[in-house]
Order: sequence, then C-alpha cells, then structure tokens
Amino acid sequence: MDFLRPSSLTEALAVKAERPDAVPIAGGTDVMVELNFDHRRPGALLDLNRVTELAEWTESDGVIRLGASVPYVRVIAELGEVLPALAMASRTVGSPQIRNRGTVGGNLGAASPAGDTHPVLLVLGAEVEAASVRGTRRIPAEEFYLGVKRNALEPDELITAVHLPAEVGPQQFAKVGTRNAMVIAVCSFALALHLDGREIRAAVGSAAPTPRRASAAEEFLSAELPWSTKASIADSVKRRFGELVSEAASPIDDVRGSADYRKHALSVLARRTLTWAWNDFQKGERECA
Repeated sequence: MDFLRPSSLTEALAVKAERPDAVPIAGGTDVMVELNFDHRRPGALLDLNRVTELAEWTESDGVIRLGASVPYVRVIAELGEVLPALAMASRTVGSPQIRNRGTVGGNLGAASPAGDTHPVLLVLGAEVEAASVRGTRRIPAEEFYLGVKRNALEPDELITAVHLPAEVGPQQFAKVGTRNAMVIAVCSFALALHLDGREIRAAVGSAAPTPRRASAAEEFLSAELPWSTKASIADSVKRRFGELVSEAASPIDDVRGSADYRKHALSVLARRTLTWAWNDFQKGERECA
C-alpha cells in the first residue's frame, strides 16, 4: 500500500487525478477501522493532514465555509452559536479522542447512513464543495448521498469544504443509542426552523439506506405552526408530526435495534426536538419574516 503525503491542495488534487484509487485520510476514524478489520485494502492512502487549506473555516455573507479537515472539537468550540445543531451532533461523536481527529468531511466521505452530522446538513441546506484538477463544484447535501456508503463524488474528486447558512433559526439534533457518545446511532433526527421563510426542515439518520428529509412532515408542520403568535403547539400537531417523521423512515432490523423500534424512537425524537426548538423560538427576540 502506497502512502501519499501532499503538502498543498493543488498537489493533493494532482495526486488524486493520477491515483483515483487512493483513499483520502485525515482523522482516520473510519478508514483505520476498516483497515484494521481488513474490510478495505486500497492500493494507496492519501494523507491530507499537511493540506492546511482544508483545516480552516470562514464566514462570508452569512454562510460558513467549513474546511473538510476541521475537527469536531473545533466545530463545538468555535461554531456552536451559529451552527448549534451541527455542534450538538458533533458532541455525540465518539470519544474526546475521536472528536479531536474526526471531521465533517470524513463523515461525508464515509457516507454511512448512521453518520451523526448527515441529518443536520440536510436540514440546513448544506452544499458539499468537491474539487479536482478539472475545477470545483458544489453538490447539495440532498444529492450527495447515493446509497449505503456511496456518495456523489467522482473518482478524482476530494471533499474540500461544506457550505452552511449561519443562524437560520432554532435548531436541534438528537439520537438514540446505548449511551450518549462512543456509540453508533440506532436512529437520529435533526430539525431546523427557517424563520425567514416560515419553513420547517426535518431529517432522519440511521433509519434508511441514506439520510433523508421527512418532506411530508415538513409540509404539514410548516403550515400548522402558529408563527405569528408564537403560541404553544397543540399536542395533536406534535403527535401528527411525529407520525409523519416515522413514516419517512425505512429502517432495517439489526443488532442495534429493530425497524419498529427505530420508527417509534424517531416519532419521539421528532416531538421532543420540536418542543425544544419551539421553546427557543418563543424565548428569542428574532421574528419571522
């Protein structure tokens, strides 16, 4: 196995073009597990740790450009106020050691349906920045996930960043597992209130072949919420929202949980996160457009 160590993004893209079989590695929290268990034996590893362009984030015109190699610990410490749901999801990833090494870019590259950050990227309308020697393009998060551990990258492309809007409104993330961290999610759920458009976005994780939006639940709740008065949400609305979120999932039975349990848990997570997000909206000063 060749170990390739470019020192710049330009060099990394050139190497990837020459060796499209090379597997990118930064934190290594997914790749090394697959190597150790002999689930993967690539011809080359492409170490991105010396590519400093991938390890920074910037904000411009209300959009965060999060470099693919920015670790979870920095998302939590530096972006918790503008990307609260992403910070919530990052807190549940692995152990402190994993959060120091793991990245959102790596989560995207692995494209596991159980990845903790995926539902958040969907509800925020994130775009994945992919680059190659041919140029750079942005892939909407909804178009990025093609199947279990399959993504929309071309063989010569690298994930360079994720673009996310800052401060769209109250956000929440929750997952079910045998403990709060150091566990693969049995199921997960993210919710965002987009105040400017009076729109709800909801997404499920670890409950289908890919992370996915709960479109029917979003449409129902966006129409039912008392946006203008900020009144409490009727219990019947919360229950129906939970039912529609559950119906959006198509989970399987496995060692972590049954399909029926996952669907039930998602309905509970939907009601809880909606309550928390609406409470934040009621307490906040910002009004809907």
